[in-house]
Amino acid sequence: MHIVQAREERIGKHGAAADALHDALRRSADALAWIKARHADGALPLLLLPDRRDDIADIVSAARRLTTGATDVVIFGTGGSSLGGHTLAQLAGHGVPGLGVLRPGVRLHFIDNLDPDTLTAFFARLPLSSSRFVVISKSGGTGETLMQAIAALDAVKQAGLAARTSELFFGISEPAQAGKRNGLRELLSAHGVALLDHDPKVGGRFSVLTNVGLLPAAVLGLDIAAMRAGAATALAPILAGKSPAEVPACAGAALAVTLAQTREKSISVLMAYADRLERFTRWYVQLWAESLGKQGKGTTPLAALGPVDQHSQLQLFIDGPRDKLFTVITTAAGGRGPRMQAELAALAGEPGFAGKSIGDLIAAQGRATAETLAKNGCPVRTIHLQQVDEAALGALLMHFMLETIIAAQLLGVDPFDQPAVEEGKVLAKKYLQGD
Repeated sequence: MHIVQAREERIGKHGAAADALHDALRRSADALAWIKARHADGALPLLLLPDRRDDIADIVSAARRLTTGATDVVIFGTGGSSLGGHTLAQLAGHGVPGLGVLRPGVRLHFIDNLDPDTLTAFFARLPLSSSRFVVISKSGGTGETLMQAIAALDAVKQAGLAARTSELFFGISEPAQAGKRNGLRELLSAHGVALLDHDPKVGGRFSVLTNVGLLPAAVLGLDIAAMRAGAATALAPILAGKSPAEVPACAGAALAVTLAQTREKSISVLMAYADRLERFTRWYVQLWAESLGKQGKGTTPLAALGPVDQHSQLQLFIDGPRDKLFTVITTAAGGRGPRMQAELAALAGEPGFAGKSIGDLIAAQGRATAETLAKNGCPVRTIHLQQVDEAALGALLMHFMLETIIAAQLLGVDPFDQPAVEEGKVLAKKYLQGD
């Protein structure tokens, strides 16, 4: 990660001043100590996931069971119960425009929003007898997910498949707790449906490296152990006691908070130059928004995808309000993909394209975007991935989870609660019941 193009000495008055950034880094030392202590005492299980392997066999076994004899696997869940799995699944081409529908093997569907017309048409067209349904809700009380589960159970029953319910369904939810109702667990258990336990101490938006995210990845045959190993590389500098300036997640958090507090950069734009990172940018939006947007604090995350958003948002980014910090993620795309035949390039009026690959253009565009932003006084940091694979994505996910936790401590908010969201859930159920 490079932040030089986000600093005042490089881009001018909209960049982070050296003294302010240094102060934020100094203050973040407490956050690093807290993270290291929580890893040592096990109070934050998220930090133990990178080295955990004892649950891998159960996840792989569940994935094998779901895919045996199946044409389709449907994931019901919303927010963190869906975005993490969807993010990992894109590594296998799932959800990639054009490519996704051409993938061989089982079809994976993330039904993460609730829309009556969509769900009606989906059940009408889905081959129910060869489909499997995975229902995910940490609390077991998410209204949207419960309705999806009930609708799917009824659809299976109406299709004459009730006797196979325990075979066709699977669930993930936190263990039953005395005095606390878990509607999803009760619903599925009453139908003999097996469930994996969702760790009650890992919040939904931080659950990508638990069975919540890893099960869909395993369904597509991805190496889920490598994802956790990659995550370990992002955590390692903190556990090794490195200084804040030597911890990329710390530098990123300090930069974001410094620019928000001293330069009024209230929007954080994450722009990735790879189709397989599109869901990652959406995952980041929830993580950053729901973790930091409290007590009038936080910055607004915005997802963008290169190069397509160069043709829709870049004009605003460069020539609009100076209220944004940009993170541009590039990959080693150069030399990859179809090459341009010289005669056709000349015919198209672009002889300079001759011999160049699609990847060459993507690499040039990613570099040009970051440099153009900086030259126009927009603070930008860059992250470059040599390859987009399981280990690299695991490291990237853990980096941003750590960055979010550190930023929360610098802002003085709790990254793990979501009081405003819970209020809305209560009201929605109240209105649904006619109150």
